[in-house]
Amino acid sequence: MGWGDLGIYQNDRLKKGLPAMQNPNLDKLANEGMLLKRHYTSCPVCAPARASLFSGVHQGHAKVIRDRSFDMPLENNHTLATVLKEAGYATAMIGKWGLAGGQEMQGSPATSSAYPTKRGFDYYFGYLDHVTGHKHYPKEDKAAPQVKSKVNGIWDGETLITGQCDKAYSTDLLTARAKKWIVDTHRQDPAKPFFLALTYIAPHSELEIPTGPYPAGGGLRGGMQWLGEPHRLINTAQGKINSWIYPRYAKKDWPMAEKRYATMVARVDDGIGDLVQLLKDLGIDRNTVIVFTSDNGPHDEGGQNPQFFRNYGPFDGVKQDIWEGGCRVPTIVRWPGRIPSGKSSDLPCQFQDWMATFSNMAGRSAPWRCDGVSLLPTLTGKGKQAASPVYIEYCAKKSASRLKTPGYADFAPQRRRAERGEMQCIYLGKYKGVRSNIQSHEDAFEIYDTLKDPGERRNLADTAEGSKMQRQMHEQVLRMRRIYDYCHPTRGRCAERPYDSVPVPSVAVPGKDELSVDARGENHVFYIHIPEDGEYKFRLRLDGKDARGFVRLWDMQLVDADFNYDGKSEATSSMAEGTTEGDARKSGKRGILLQAGYHRVTVSCTKGTGFHLYRDPGGEELVPLNKEG
Repeated sequence: MGWGDLGIYQNDRLKKGLPAMQNPNLDKLANEGMLLKRHYTSCPVCAPARASLFSGVHQGHAKVIRDRSFDMPLENNHTLATVLKEAGYATAMIGKWGLAGGQEMQGSPATSSAYPTKRGFDYYFGYLDHVTGHKHYPKEDKAAPQVKSKVNGIWDGETLITGQCDKAYSTDLLTARAKKWIVDTHRQDPAKPFFLALTYIAPHSELEIPTGPYPAGGGLRGGMQWLGEPHRLINTAQGKINSWIYPRYAKKDWPMAEKRYATMVARVDDGIGDLVQLLKDLGIDRNTVIVFTSDNGPHDEGGQNPQFFRNYGPFDGVKQDIWEGGCRVPTIVRWPGRIPSGKSSDLPCQFQDWMATFSNMAGRSAPWRCDGVSLLPTLTGKGKQAASPVYIEYCAKKSASRLKTPGYADFAPQRRRAERGEMQCIYLGKYKGVRSNIQSHEDAFEIYDTLKDPGERRNLADTAEGSKMQRQMHEQVLRMRRIYDYCHPTRGRCAERPYDSVPVPSVAVPGKDELSVDARGENHVFYIHIPEDGEYKFRLRLDGKDARGFVRLWDMQLVDADFNYDGKSEATSSMAEGTTEGDARKSGKRGILLQAGYHRVTVSCTKGTGFHLYRDPGGEELVPLNKEG
């Protein structure tokens, strides 16, 4: 779904007599909660976007899943599910995963090292593989040609149930199973909180529609219901597949593809309304947070023409673009009594912020690895909101049919049919820096104030302020990302960038925060001196068997001694730490290119822990044991 699919845009089109979609349940959700009007996906394509969402890191720190690395194994580290499970939540993933690893396009619990239940979820139901998630009738649709078994996999726990999914339309199937899990979990222990990740596949990618109307009512006794009978799993598993269009669209003089697209979105809208009613029926409506969002901008696949409804809203760009239309996504947050109704926010924020936000809501600190910030101050109107580190890097070169931005007449002339290639964007303060078809790190950023100029029409790069921001952006993008260093034994390596060979810039004089320690004794901030330009590696040793720690150089993740750290061995700056299925001969071998001079380091560790940080080559210990007590 695109930002323009939201009611705030479609309803305005309807008033003007233009083709428009009507989604009353999403409108109601927005009216009862808050619209995040400048919320960004982590990547303009699904798999890397969702990898960042679930792991709480932006794409500059994703260890395995960047670019078009579909079905690669999400690294074994903190996820939204592990964090909330540790906080006492029941956890479930229902829908498309596509981050499991194993054999591409036909994985299984046995062959996939990152199956959802191996990444913190108590229960999983849905489309395990990326391509399978393009099919809206898992049993009746033919599997992709690459799938040797010719079976579209729907997994219920560790059981493949595709053969039982007769006439089970994807949105209906996932809604019904989600409702069933919520009811069972609540009834088993009403006091136990839960976290459900419900990842619909509609409206992507094949424009398939339901068998009939949405069942009347909703919630506990109406709407979509899970029957659990083989060959009739849900109460809409009847009639003719791929046949029914919502009456409000059926008689429109619209292309059939657009009627289908509108129907797919309407079905999601009905599912959301059904789920909200269920929460009310169970009496947990006011104690449940709902976040509705999309993993990238609108697609132009399966015959869908995003110009018809202008699914990209008042912006340029679609899926695969890092212009606003490709990465600014619809986002609604509802929490009755805690989030004021009918509000909106223009805060630039991104997927990794949900790790910090959900941790905050659960009364926990976010993992040190998390790149995001809690959005709770913005959502509740209480407290000071920290700036979110909005950052995207992506390359479209491996997608032969998607090498250029569409030449739509309402896009800026210079973007029509423009090469996408290597793309990057970053927010510094209120300014967005963006560049595409990058050839070298010296390439300039276009700079926009997207609050005043959402269409990205006035490039501020040549202004006095823009010139200053240009230098800061060039430095910051090198200080907040790691060079990709993962290589799969059969699928190789991806995400090698034109700026990988540029050293991280230093400063000539250390800052005032040298050798500071925060009040909790967790974060030690100091500067290290690098004697000459070169490639460096780092090691961290902690004192104590239960010690945990994490190191950042500038805003770059350097050493992770937190998740699954044994408290005995040294942790290293290898990017292979925590990855699975990697080629050990090729993964995690690269050091970090640093410019000579001073670099800021933050060591976070459990209180009272002594830490030893070493730099290689040379083995020099950079921080004396427990220097600040």
